[in-house]
Parts: sequence; structure tokens; C-alpha cells
Amino acid sequence: MLTRRQVLRGAVSLAGSALAPSLIGCAAPGPRWSADPFSLGVASGDPRPDGFVLWTRLAPEPLSPDPATPGGMSGAAIPIAYEIASDPAMRSVVRRGTALAEPDFAWSVHVEVSGLAPGRPYWYRFAAGAAQSPVGRAMTAPAPGSPLERLRFGFVSCANYELGYFSAYRHLAAEEPELVIFLGDYIYEFTGRRPGVRGHSDGTAAHDLRTYRNRYAQYRTDADLQRLHATVPALMTWDDHEVQNDYAGEWSETFDHPAKFLQRRAAAYRAYYEHMPLRPSLSHPDGPSMRIYDRFTFGDLVEFSVLDGRQYRSREACYGPPDKGGGHQETVTGCPELLDPRRSFLGFAQERWLYDGLARSQARWNVIAQDQLMAELRERTGDGSIAYWTDDWNGYPEARKRLLTHLHEARVANPVVIGGDIHSFWANNLKLDFGDPRAPVVASEFVGSSVTSLGPPYETFVKWLPDNPHVHFFESRRRGYVSVELTAERMNVAMRVVSDVTDPKATVATLKSFVVENGRAGPIAA
Repeated sequence: MLTRRQVLRGAVSLAGSALAPSLIGCAAPGPRWSADPFSLGVASGDPRPDGFVLWTRLAPEPLSPDPATPGGMSGAAIPIAYEIASDPAMRSVVRRGTALAEPDFAWSVHVEVSGLAPGRPYWYRFAAGAAQSPVGRAMTAPAPGSPLERLRFGFVSCANYELGYFSAYRHLAAEEPELVIFLGDYIYEFTGRRPGVRGHSDGTAAHDLRTYRNRYAQYRTDADLQRLHATVPALMTWDDHEVQNDYAGEWSETFDHPAKFLQRRAAAYRAYYEHMPLRPSLSHPDGPSMRIYDRFTFGDLVEFSVLDGRQYRSREACYGPPDKGGGHQETVTGCPELLDPRRSFLGFAQERWLYDGLARSQARWNVIAQDQLMAELRERTGDGSIAYWTDDWNGYPEARKRLLTHLHEARVANPVVIGGDIHSFWANNLKLDFGDPRAPVVASEFVGSSVTSLGPPYETFVKWLPDNPHVHFFESRRRGYVSVELTAERMNVAMRVVSDVTDPKATVATLKSFVVENGRAGPIAA
């Protein structure tokens, strides 16, 4: 019998290998390719007990400058054959089919697979005409309520192509987790704000469908990102840079008229869908609207609530021209709107969906996967006043209070919040009242650093920590990701850092480790 390590390595080592029988004979007749149409790789996501989503996109010319030929493609829809096997050598095929790569969605395909056995890995590949994709690995989730001893997952965020190489992705793939969670800023829409290691596509900020498509395509050509997607099934949400820095709902950072900004958001959301292994039945884009929040259960061990913290949020507090675009510091006295209970970070419909799911969950652990820092962070202004950053949960304190109160009153089992965005590592207690040292801790929080993006000023944040005793750990000088091993009795969290994002061969090490014990909220240094 193959060991788990051998099985996982097969997904990479057999990609394009002559050891695997060819799928070419199963493919429908197609165009003659002058370049590899599978240049953007393959991916799987949305694991369910009986299936998952498979993704690829035909792009022989990934960065085509012509909006009429995205990825160098033109003409009608093209059938793509796919097959799924129970072994990495692709000899025991359990499913074959054909999907249409449609021009309206840049010749991407999203295959919703069902009818498979729960709780096991599968391997898959695509073929179009005479071209064949690499082999990827997918997995089905264990059936809800079934015994699951262990789950290993990693989470990542904030990968700016310009600022470094994606070694973090390579090292996470090498750890062979069952799942990776992308927590936002998968791409960056802007270009050239800082001296870069690599240049962004088109030399301009992504702002329309062509430039967003090319930005995703550029990221998808990265070998480390391709390896992670081919090896590890994904869950995903977005933050702001998939559209524009610090946008909130229909409000842009630059105060564009909402109708104008929603045109841009529609293009950005469509390009996101075209490049992610999302379920068409849930996440098919509808202009500037696209649902991505969802719930995933893995046996009796854990339920993930994956949230959308951008699309439905209220306008940022005290937000308006001429000098308060995007995130900014505000004091409660200077900005009473901060405390308005009618404001929401998630939108009230998503809040109700989240609260209902958490109250009904039977899992031992409940992980809330979202895009930003949730813990209160009191910041000092130049005159010594306490201020709060408006672009994260600190700008929506009543929404945060509603969520934490629900976790407490519904007695949700072992809630853990994970986030990104702030380009730094955090381990925090989440409390009903952050200002009261006697207030109960109701959840644990871990925030991962960026894959490449520069961190906030370390010395400044360290000076604020005495005002924030619920923060167990903070580090903004290192880049990396977070690895988690989950069992019934404990969550082991490792903050992993790469040696140098400007070095494509960067090494990796563990910066800090924490434990969360079953039945006891709050991180404990390991």
C-alpha cells in the first residue's frame, strides 16, 4: 500500500509523466496548439463528502494584450476532456467527462464533481485536442459526523508578485497538508508603488476585464503557485486588492461614483471566478455580485465558515473626501459613526447565515476563515489619543461585538478565527470586552503574515502592545504562512517564515508555535 507521503508526491512527480497513460485519445478534436494551452496549471477546491471542483483555463498566450483574445484564445467554446483516478499514476480511472471552455469566461472550466467516495484523495487531469494538462490532486471531505482523527491545513494571504518570489507556496506544498485556505490579496491590482523584484503585467493597475485577467494569468504562471494548487485542494476568499485597495461594498478608495466603481468590481469579480476552483452553482458571477462565502465540514472534527468581508460591508466610518480615502485612524469621540450598530462588516444577511451555522454546528472545532484582523487594536495617535483603524474589524466594533457575543451565548465549540491582510503574524485572545481584564475569552485568533508584501512598522506596533494585553504575539518583519495540525484535543499552530522573498530558492523555518486546547479558548505558546 502507498504511504500518504508517496501518494501526495505522486501528484507532482507524475505531472506530464510518460508513466501515466495518455488521455489524448479521450479528448474531443480540438485546435492545433502552437504553445501549451494549460500554461496556467490546474487546481481543485470546494471539497465535499462526494466530490469537489476541478479548474483549468486554456491560455496558450497568458498575457495577451488584445482584449478580444484573452490568453491568446478566440472563436467558439472548446470541449475539454477530463478524467479522475483513484491513484496518482492515473491507471484506476473512476470518472471521465467533458466540460466546455467558454469564451465568455476566458476559456476557463469549473467541473463540479459528485458521486465519489468520501474522505480520500483523487487525481485528475484535462486534455484539449492534442494537449494534456499536468496531473493534480483533489480530495473529498469525510462525511459529516464521521470520525476524523486529524486534519492538517495551511493558510496564506497577501502575495504581491512585484515584491518577491512565492517560496512560501512551495514550502507549504512540501508540507503536504490536506487543505490550503487563501485569505485574500491573491493578486495585487496596483503596480510600481515600491521597487520590485518582478514587474506586474501590462505595466498599469488592473482596472478592466482584460487587465484583471492578465494579472491573474501572470500570477498563475508562477511555478510555486502552480505546484501548491496542483498538490493541495483549496478554499478561498478575497480581500481588497482583488479589486482595489481598501474598497468597502460599493465604495471605492478614490470616491468614484458607485455605479462607476461597480463596473470595475464586476470585471474584477469575473476575473477572480475565471481563475479559481469555485462552484458555478454557488459562485457564478452576476455583474458586480458574486457569492463566495460558504461552509465546509470535515467529519466530526471541524467546520470551516469561509466569509466575505468586502462585498457586503457598510461604508467605512467617517469615510469621505477630501483626505480620508480607504483605511485611516479615527477616535471614538471624533467619529461617533464607529459605534453605530446599523453598520456591518459582513452584511446582515451573511451575519445571519454565519450565526445560524455556528449555532447548529456539531463539529469539535469551528474555524472562521476571513480576511482581516479581528482583535481590538488600540493605536496611539501623535497626541496620545486612542484611535482605531477603520478598514478592519476595528472600524466595525459593533459587528465584532455581535459575533463574539453569539459565540459566547450559543456556546459554539472551540471557535478559532484566522485572518490575513495586515502583513504580520498575530496570536490573540478574542474577548467579549477587550477593555475589561476579567471579561471571558470566547475565541482564539491567528493572523498570518504576507507571502511577499512588506509588513507594517514593527517598532510603532510594538509601542502599542501595552494597550492591547489580549495580544499574545506580534511580528511584522518576516514573510511566510501558517501551518495548522488539528486533532480532537488540540490545535497546533506553526508560524512559518521564509529566509528571503527576493531569493527564489529561499529556505523556511518555524518562527513561533502555539497550541489551543480543546475546551479552552486562547493561544498558549508551545
